[in-house]
Amino acid sequence: MSGILDYETVELDDDDNCVIIIDQTKLPVAIEQRRLYCAEEIWNAIYLLQVRGAPAIGVAAALGIYVLAKGIETDDYQEFYNKFVRYKDYLNSSRPTAVNLLWALNRMEQICTGRQDKPIAAIKEALRREALAIKEEDIRVCRTIGQYGLTLLKPGDGILTHCNAGQLATCKYGTATAPIYLGQEKGYRFRVFADETRPLLQGARLTAYELLSAGVDVTLICDNMSAMVMKMGWIQAVLVGCDRVAANGDTANKIGTSVVAAVAQRYQVPFYVCAPTATIDLDTPDGEAIHIEERPAEEVTEMWYETRMAPEGIKVFNPAFDVTAHELITAIITEHGIARPPFSQSLRELKNPFPSAPGQF
Repeated sequence: MSGILDYETVELDDDDNCVIIIDQTKLPVAIEQRRLYCAEEIWNAIYLLQVRGAPAIGVAAALGIYVLAKGIETDDYQEFYNKFVRYKDYLNSSRPTAVNLLWALNRMEQICTGRQDKPIAAIKEALRREALAIKEEDIRVCRTIGQYGLTLLKPGDGILTHCNAGQLATCKYGTATAPIYLGQEKGYRFRVFADETRPLLQGARLTAYELLSAGVDVTLICDNMSAMVMKMGWIQAVLVGCDRVAANGDTANKIGTSVVAAVAQRYQVPFYVCAPTATIDLDTPDGEAIHIEERPAEEVTEMWYETRMAPEGIKVFNPAFDVTAHELITAIITEHGIARPPFSQSLRELKNPFPSAPGQF
């Protein structure tokens, strides 16, 4: 019987001209796949969190815009490019905080702009190859993040994570869970505590589900229990993902992450952010410049309840993310190395490629 880790988070069906995703809003009750054929379906899948997690969003956008470009019927480059850009701008409007979305779409656009003298069929083939390359890169990047992260951990460590930065947020391994999966392969026997992550419960529905499926020792806790487990000495490291890293090291991640970071500092627990270098946005100076998406009130008041659990007419503030100040972050783990303070210097160095081997700045 297949488990959740036997499914691909995002994949291309080139013969059927569609992107296939796991509908993560149905987990863990049911594993349902959706086929996305048109721009509106791809946009909705990203906005409605059917596909989520910064790396997976980027891959879905890359595969999606290839499918859309494939359907543009013209032999005129300018007409093709104009329609491509309209699709790109539309898909990019679905989620504003995760930088991977625009990063992937920009990479796809560069395929077009660099081939103005090529036949449209050749451009479409190049787009296909680039989209699949982005997916394969995500797998390599996550595994390498896991290798670097594992150098900071010891067998038997207790690890706290928040939201879902696991395989369901990427194409394989995850970012924050990559060290956990690699440690599982080596017999490290980590003890993982997963925050449920209100209000969308990604920790309960997704992280706890996939780690349990992988045989990891995982315990689900409510978000407001993190201080208790740290105080009891059960946590030796916090591992979280992120959707955007500012030039100064401030990071935007799922709402509640900054609270975990502050608690970790109080109890002297290392707080590590696991982030592909594609998530590093050197054009964003600090966390104040990151646009924070606000989600519908219904996610708080009624989404997970049989009956509404808040009074009618109540005002609701529902930001999807918060910003963790760089002062609270011990290190940022990327596929190119481990950045430590001062992040304004180490992050800039990591954006320049060099051979990867577990180590640190």
